[in-house]
Amino acid sequence: MSKGFTDEDDALLAELGVEIETKKIAARTPREERIIAGFEEIQRFVDKNGRVPGHGDDKDIFERLFATRLERLRELGEGRDLISDMDHQGLLAAENPVEDTALEDLDDDALLAELGIAVEAPSISELKHVRSTSEKKAAEEVAGREKCEEFDTFKPLFEQIQKELDSGLRETRKFELKAEIEPGRFFIVGGQKAYVAEMGDIELTDHGRTDARLRVVFDNGTQSKMLMRSLQRALNADGDAGRRITEPNAGPLFADETAEGDEASGTIYVLRSRSDHPLVAANRELVHKIGVTSNDVEKRIAGAQLQTTFLMAKVDVVATYDLYNINRSKLETLLHRIFAPAQLDIEIPDRLGRPMKPREWFLVPLFAIEEAVERIKDGTISRYVYDPSNAALVLRD
Repeated sequence: MSKGFTDEDDALLAELGVEIETKKIAARTPREERIIAGFEEIQRFVDKNGRVPGHGDDKDIFERLFATRLERLRELGEGRDLISDMDHQGLLAAENPVEDTALEDLDDDALLAELGIAVEAPSISELKHVRSTSEKKAAEEVAGREKCEEFDTFKPLFEQIQKELDSGLRETRKFELKAEIEPGRFFIVGGQKAYVAEMGDIELTDHGRTDARLRVVFDNGTQSKMLMRSLQRALNADGDAGRRITEPNAGPLFADETAEGDEASGTIYVLRSRSDHPLVAANRELVHKIGVTSNDVEKRIAGAQLQTTFLMAKVDVVATYDLYNINRSKLETLLHRIFAPAQLDIEIPDRLGRPMKPREWFLVPLFAIEEAVERIKDGTISRYVYDPSNAALVLRD
């Protein structure tokens, strides 16, 4: 590591948990204290999550930061010596294979880039330039996040949002206007869901622009008291990845009449089989296939007696629901997930005698399917699970 760093460079390196060459003295330097604090953050992550931090697109930026910091500490002799006595979890000696093969190329510059801090030098060891104002602000915003002490209040909101995204009740759209930033709105910034919990009074900046102080809660349990323009800048910096999460039910999901501009998405269909299989024959009023199609239902079931997905038998259509402005595949996945405890375990030979297991048939009464559709429609489905013993939807514990 090169000498001649500025205090600002040293501070940035210390936040990454990277030790630079210093003359050892008896007392701990502020940099050593920060390395210790950085390692303690990793230890707290392991205590809370029961695993070593890792890399991947499904991990938030803080976990990826901890993962890279730990790798650096494993490589640094002096850094290891400083914290080895604290390592009661065996993190410095543990093997932590990384699935992302590109990680071996992830140097400190790449890590800084993930944090939204541009580095102009070829490597961190040659970092000599002074960061721009925007870079400093980006770093301050990352560092300015703190633990949200009342996250238990917000966690159900994020869980509900994810379920509504999965079902198609909500969708994400590219962030465009500052006016979209309002209390109660959800965004995706830096790969994390962000909720605008509070907004202060609108004020004019020195340049005559409007701004306000926000309280933004993130789905990893942190929060930030950032300015509205800071959130706007972060969303714009993400490019196409900076997204606004729409309000639920932007258009009718199931309707007899449609409004101008509604786009037909398909149809939910519920079928009953005429199969003479003993399990089906004994439970004919309860055995139903639940599916979603973009085609005409009658066309979809044509030739059912030749397809194992239809139990190699003709079927009767017992219910249909037209869809508008909704993701078909996500809705079908949601319906199948709801009734998974009642999935029919049946094996049907195909035309060549090979055993096949159809997956879209469920041992569930029609009224329960109808209730599930209604609860998806009004957004309350996440509060319920299907209980096969009662053959009904019941409130979650």
